[in-house]
Amino acid sequence: MSSSMQTPRLTAKGRATRDRIVAAAAAVMYEQGVTGSSTEEILQAAQVSSPSQLYHYFGDKKSLVQAVIEYQTERVLGFQRTLLSRLDSFEALEAWRDAVVQAQLARNCQGGCPIGSLAAELSDADPQARARLVAGYAQWEQAIRDGLASMQQRGELHADADTGALALALLTALQGGLLMTQTRRDTVALETVLNAVIDRIRCHASG
Repeated sequence: MSSSMQTPRLTAKGRATRDRIVAAAAAVMYEQGVTGSSTEEILQAAQVSSPSQLYHYFGDKKSLVQAVIEYQTERVLGFQRTLLSRLDSFEALEAWRDAVVQAQLARNCQGGCPIGSLAAELSDADPQARARLVAGYAQWEQAIRDGLASMQQRGELHADADTGALALALLTALQGGLLMTQTRRDTVALETVLNAVIDRIRCHASG
């Protein structure tokens, strides 16, 4: 159930309070994990005094986690949206790669992907969360696929190029590269794997 379906009649003040709780929960869960985050810590971070306010907007912690997944998906894709919306040339693919790498360098290669972190913790434990994460990844994959399909339609990629498989490969490479970046505290693996997949896409270039 989407957040808009959960809270259809919020006042502006209520919406602001709910959004503040979700943002605070996302930050706490990103730092400490979902299971390591207490309601008290989330309330303190959101500057909300009463647990009843949290349960007014979210029936339980699982509902809050669903909202956090939606929030982090929008945040991650929002950061990349401008580039993803025009990911339809090799120059654009390289610019996207560079932006991803620079974002990791700016955070000292710490933290990993917010969506990936949630996926690692929740996929085996919470089927509803896993379904929401799959949907989030699907948005990301589709944005990449749309760009490759545009290249194919313009004749820049061969007609037999499987844009779906290439998009999935690029997203999977990104997720693995981000995990390696978090572990190694450098972007070497991330750059290497993204370059490898972009080079693979180049193999399908026409002309």
